[in-house]
Amino acid sequence: MRLTDFWTRLEQAFGASYAHSLAADHVFSGLDGRTIDEAIAQGVETATIWRVIVATYPERVPASLH
Repeated sequence: MRLTDFWTRLEQAFGASYAHSLAADHVFSGLDGRTIDEAIAQGVETATIWRVIVATYPERVPASLH
């Protein structure tokens, strides 16, 4: 998944402001205790990060964005 596609999906699921706050502040156990921003900076594939987000927030992410 391209980085631009990742951010588009995240913003569609959570809204633009909250998406960026979530990326900077929320530590995900599925990302080995990293935030989304940290995982991206450390080279984790965006598709992997997206799967963790979907698993963590299944009620927030519409099926059309899976």
